[in-house]
Amino acid sequence: MEYLKLTEFYEKLESTQKRLEKTSIIAELLMSASAEDLEYIVFLARGIIFPPWDERKIGVSSQLIMKALSLAVGASKEQIVELWKKKGDLGEIAAHLVKEKRQTTLTSKRLTIKKVLDNIRDLSKLEGSGTVDRKVSLMSELLTSASPIEAKYIVRTILEQLRIGVAEGTMRDALVWAYLEKESGMHYIKGELSVENREKYNACIDAVQNAYDLCNDLGLVAEALKKNGLNGLKHFSVRVGTPINSMLAIKTDTIEEAFEALGKPAQFEFKYDGFRVSVHKDGNNITLFTRRLENVTKQFPDIVEAVKKHVKGKSFILDTEAVGYDYKTKKYLPFQNVSQRIKRKYSIERLVKEIPIEVNVFDIMYYKGKSLINEPLSARTKILDKIIKEKPLEIVLSKRLVTDDKKKIDKFYKESLKKAHEGLMIKNIKSNYNPGRYVGGWMKLKPILDSLDLVIIGAEYGTGRRAGSFSSFILGCKSGDQFLSCGMMGTGIKEIKGKGVTFKELTALLKPYMIKAAGRIVRIKPKIVIEITYGEIQKSPTYESGFALRFPRFKTIREDKSPQEANSLEDIKKIFDKQHGKE
Repeated sequence: MEYLKLTEFYEKLESTQKRLEKTSIIAELLMSASAEDLEYIVFLARGIIFPPWDERKIGVSSQLIMKALSLAVGASKEQIVELWKKKGDLGEIAAHLVKEKRQTTLTSKRLTIKKVLDNIRDLSKLEGSGTVDRKVSLMSELLTSASPIEAKYIVRTILEQLRIGVAEGTMRDALVWAYLEKESGMHYIKGELSVENREKYNACIDAVQNAYDLCNDLGLVAEALKKNGLNGLKHFSVRVGTPINSMLAIKTDTIEEAFEALGKPAQFEFKYDGFRVSVHKDGNNITLFTRRLENVTKQFPDIVEAVKKHVKGKSFILDTEAVGYDYKTKKYLPFQNVSQRIKRKYSIERLVKEIPIEVNVFDIMYYKGKSLINEPLSARTKILDKIIKEKPLEIVLSKRLVTDDKKKIDKFYKESLKKAHEGLMIKNIKSNYNPGRYVGGWMKLKPILDSLDLVIIGAEYGTGRRAGSFSSFILGCKSGDQFLSCGMMGTGIKEIKGKGVTFKELTALLKPYMIKAAGRIVRIKPKIVIEITYGEIQKSPTYESGFALRFPRFKTIREDKSPQEANSLEDIKKIFDKQHGKE
């Protein structure tokens, strides 16, 4: 498929904020694609280059894009910088400059989606001497052949700022729409389905989601669906070395509510204040993934060593929670202490000593060449009991209790909180392991008014000693595929480097995701999740959510969580109602 045709769909997608319309547009695009082009389209339409778990990075800054533009169109860097100040969008600037150049030259090659994606992917392969020049050359090659609209979206794609609003769930739904329309003529422009067709639709959604949860590559799923239909999705399975989405727990406010949903007896476990680690072992190779599918094997050699020494088996996948503790007092530390180890690439040996980890193992998804996700929890825990040789402060089984005795549960809950854990996990002992799903089977119980995980969606530049850095941050809660503002935060962040995150550090983390600037206020692509505490939730017409957080205070960056795992508008409404005695 020619890249120009794809950009026509980009323009349609950018022109609407309605999810059903976006889904319909993408479904039309997918139906027009060949099986060979489908993988490229699924990635490019979402503005990503590799599957989420892939370690490869294209490593291109705005400055490097400017160099490539300068080479491709003959404009000076100064001219490009001046345009950037006015427009604030390098994609729009690329379109403008290419259009001007095309008035003097008509020589260009037709770009295909394969050529565009291959060139951008090749950027990740370059390293060593001469890397900058070779990256500039690859990008310039595309921009020289591009039409104005193609240049706009090539630049945005390289910068990961496509801005057409295609989320993972929208792409999944579009795959289903395209498949069912082709197979049986079912059409959903208005999302209206008969009962019979709704059942077919839901079954197809479940099949696509299940395949995706097992491979985390919608390109592979799309290709299998196009070539072999739903039967092609049955071949997806758990594979050691490929991260699967973690099973997720639904919130509950009471033990009674949990029993009603999960049955009696249930399995209760300490809910640790650490970060989720999926441990994959294949022979002598051990790989560690976070719940965001990031490979953190190099950052945690202590976890690798503990697994080698204390877990039996040649091949397995474990679900665990890594909890930091004070090496002097041996007391557990909150997540913000251990979070600094997740992204750290240097001084790893020092951090291993300063912030040691205890691995708490609570589930197993694969063992001895066999997937266990369809086995009941009770059977999976029996396997864990056999293969884990516990060593406190290195690797242990998560503390658990199977009961329906309310007094025992209350005592267990208090014990968890006393040890500085977050609360309890509550599980149906017959439940399968459902990757990536809030579908029941697991629930979590935490004290009310604890903290919220929200996404930074905007910021304001400071003045005085904070000039050049963001000094306050607009917080967003999840609502469907959108993030709605629910407060502004400026406390809890440090001025001077030391304990905690500084304004300069948070600014540096957010700047690559800047979308648009208006005076001192900037819009930020929803990428960074932070944990905040607050005094109260109030109704407010000031923010898009209709609610405002009173006295929000920064607690930590949640490196382990994706924006899709942020607290939702429904969570905020629920807490508000509880505060005011409405439940």
